[in-house]
Amino acid sequence: MSSSPGHWPEGSAPSANRLPPLRCRRFCLDLTARTQIMGVLNVTPDSFSDGGWYLDPDRAVEYAHQMIEEGADLIDVGGESTRPGAEPVSVEEELRRILPPVKQLVKKLSVPISVDTYKADVAAVVLGEGVDLINDVSALGFDPRLASVVAEAGAGLVLMHMRGTPRTMQEDPRYIDVVAEVRDYLRERILLAEARGVHPEAIVVDPGIGFAKHAKHNLVLLKRLTEFHVLKKPLLIGPSRKSFIGGVLDLPVEERLEGTAAAVAAAIWQGAHIVRVHDVRAIVRVARMADAIRNAPEA
Repeated sequence: MSSSPGHWPEGSAPSANRLPPLRCRRFCLDLTARTQIMGVLNVTPDSFSDGGWYLDPDRAVEYAHQMIEEGADLIDVGGESTRPGAEPVSVEEELRRILPPVKQLVKKLSVPISVDTYKADVAAVVLGEGVDLINDVSALGFDPRLASVVAEAGAGLVLMHMRGTPRTMQEDPRYIDVVAEVRDYLRERILLAEARGVHPEAIVVDPGIGFAKHAKHNLVLLKRLTEFHVLKKPLLIGPSRKSFIGGVLDLPVEERLEGTAAAVAAAIWQGAHIVRVHDVRAIVRVARMADAIRNAPEA
């Protein structure tokens, strides 16, 4: 059910107006006015593009403030790398990395704080500190208890598509129809989350750009994002600096800003509600321009 730009199937037009505000604990995010920008804050030694830069809690908090000043609407804190080939870390190690900055961010920032984790035990601790959103790359596949923990806290939940684990996901990903298979998987995970008590208006879906997908799969997903609107959930896209951009442009990770900008603009044109990025200042400008074009009156 692919569609040409400007002509969308019934019920799937790239407009956030059909969706209620996103419930994420202390906040209700209005998704109607413009695309929301989620700034990436990795407090890990081995993330693919910025590993080790923000291990120091004070430096991490300073950078979060910078991203807010540059226009970020949410901050997503990650304490375990999910790059291809990454090894898992223990609950204790993940908490050791993320708790110092998270405690400060919740107190000092007036935007939703998200934690990128799939572990219920980690989520329980950070939600206890006041975190608003849990970003689960496994869509409850690694630890189904996570849904109940999120539900009890009244927090938001991002459900992302991935096959395998970060260590194995890129070994040989195969799809007959990547869009249909990812969409159907996310539909199942939505039902699971809601069955375990997560509020329907607190759920975000993410097709998992770069996770268990070859470059061609990522490009097709971006081309056909409108087909995810049938899920009736906010759509988060995370193309920032990823390897498929490097593959298309033959560029290293530090030179993928323009490619990221193109992917973000394409995603917004197709109705993405939240974009997760590293280069906040530049992508805010891209998003505002893309929003203006998408929302321009017909005459």
